Amino acid sequence: MNRTIRRAGTVTLLLVMALLLRLTWMQLAHGEALADSEKNRRNTIEQYAQPFGDIYVGGEPVTGSARSKGGGDLRYQRAYTDGALYAPVTGFASQVRGATQLEGIYQDVLDGTDDRLKSPLGLLTGEQANPGNVLTTIDPHVQRTGYEALGGKKGAAVAIDPDSGEILGAVSTPSFDPSAISGSGAEDTAAWKKLTARSGNDKTDDKPTLNRALRQAVPPGSTFKLVVAAAALEDGRYSSVDEPTDSPDPYTLKGTSKVLENENKSAPCENASLRTALRYSCNNVFAKLATDLGAEKLREQAEKFGFNDEKQDVPVRAAKSTFPTSMDEAQTGLSGIGQFEVTATPLQMAMVSQAIAHGGELVDPHMVSRVQDASGNTLQSYEDPDSHRVMSERTAAQLRSAMGTVVDKGTGSNAKIDGVKVGGKTGTAQHGVDNSGTPYAWFTSYGETESGENSGKNSGKKVAVAVVVEDSDAARAEVSGNGLAAPIAKQMMEAALR
Repeated sequence: MNRTIRRAGTVTLLLVMALLLRLTWMQLAHGEALADSEKNRRNTIEQYAQPFGDIYVGGEPVTGSARSKGGGDLRYQRAYTDGALYAPVTGFASQVRGATQLEGIYQDVLDGTDDRLKSPLGLLTGEQANPGNVLTTIDPHVQRTGYEALGGKKGAAVAIDPDSGEILGAVSTPSFDPSAISGSGAEDTAAWKKLTARSGNDKTDDKPTLNRALRQAVPPGSTFKLVVAAAALEDGRYSSVDEPTDSPDPYTLKGTSKVLENENKSAPCENASLRTALRYSCNNVFAKLATDLGAEKLREQAEKFGFNDEKQDVPVRAAKSTFPTSMDEAQTGLSGIGQFEVTATPLQMAMVSQAIAHGGELVDPHMVSRVQDASGNTLQSYEDPDSHRVMSERTAAQLRSAMGTVVDKGTGSNAKIDGVKVGGKTGTAQHGVDNSGTPYAWFTSYGETESGENSGKNSGKKVAVAVVVEDSDAARAEVSGNGLAAPIAKQMMEAALR
C-alpha cells in the first residue's frame, strides 16, 4: 500500500471517529432536548399514531378520534362532539398548531405518553401506552343553557358550586368548532386563517378562539361594590348592612373637582346603608367608602377573593384579575365602583359570589375532577380542593341578605326564581377612550334551594353564577346588567338547581 492511500485511510478513519464521538456527545448532552423538541417529527408521528383518550362531561366523552383526512404518516386527528359548546373547556388539539387548555395540560395522558400510564417494561422500552381520560366537573345542562342564552351576544358566563368549588359551566361566545382545525390539510389551514383574521376594528373582532370565561379580564363595574362592602364590614366600619353611611350625594372625588353622580338620580343614596346602596347601586356611597378605607385595605380584601393572582389555575391558567397597587385618593374612589384600572374575569366575579354563598370561605374552583388511566384507575384527583377564608360568616350572611334585596326589590329583578333564594349584583362598566366603548353588562349572583338568613356552608343546593355581555344588539342606552346579563344568570341557576 503506497503512502498516499495510507494517509487517506488514516484521515478517513479519524473523521469517522470524530463523527462517532460527536454523535455520542450529542446523544449524551442533548439527547433529551432533541427528543422533546417541537421540530422532532417523530414525536408528532408517535403522538398521532393511535386514537386518543377522551375528555368527559357528565359521564360522556365530548372528544374523539378520527382517521386523518390528509393521510400521510399522521394516522389520527382529534374530533369533537358539540365542539363549539365545549371549546372553552376542552381547548383544541391540532396536528399543526399544538394543543390548548385541557387538551394541552393533559396532552401526555390523552396521547398515551405519560409515564404513569406505562408498565415497568414500557418505561424501559419507551413503548406508548393506552391513553388515559380526563373527567371534568362541567354539568352539560348548565353549559348548554348558558351557551344558548348568550346566543349571538359577545360575552361569557361561569357557574360554580360554592360548596365543592366545581365549575359547572364555562361558556364563551362567539365560539368555534375545534374539529375544523385539528388536522393538517388545506381546509384546516383555511379555517384557522378565518378564525384568526382581524379587521382592525375592535367592535367586529370577535376573537372566537379567546376563552372569555377564563382568559379575558375587563372592568367589572358595580359588581365590584360587593368587594368594597365586604372590606367595610370586615374592617368594622359598619356593624351591619342596615347602618347608615356618611355619604353625600353627589360625591366629589377627593382632590378633584369631578362630581360623581348616580345613574338613578331619584334613588335614596344620600347617607344610604350598604343594603340600600347595593339595591340602587349608589356610586357615591362606594366611591367615598373606598376612599375612606384606603387603597391598601381594599387591595387586601380584593386579593382574598383572588384578584392579583397570577397563577389562578382551574387547572387552565386564568387571566389575572387586577386591583391596582398604586392609586391616589380619586383613583381609589373610582376603583370602589369597579372602574379606573380594576379588571375581572367572569371566573373571578363568580368567585366573589361563591365565597359569599359559602359562608365566607372560598373553595378553590376547578373544572377537572379526576384523571384516569385506560382501566379507570385514578392518576390524579381534584375532589378535595383547598380553601381559605375570605370574610367572617357574619359578613357573608350580611352580604347574602343585601344581595337578596337587590334581586327582590332592586336592580337585579330579572334574576328572580320562584322557590329559590337568589341574591345578586348588577354592573354596567364603562371602557374605551373617554368611555366610548359599548358598556359591559355584568351580573354576579348566587342561588340556593334553601333560603333564609341562616343559609351558608350547611344549607341546600347552591350555585354561583357570573355573566358578562360585552356586546349585543341592544342600543347603548339599553345596556344594563339587569336587562342583558341577569336573565342569562337566572337560566343557568335554574339549570344547576333543577
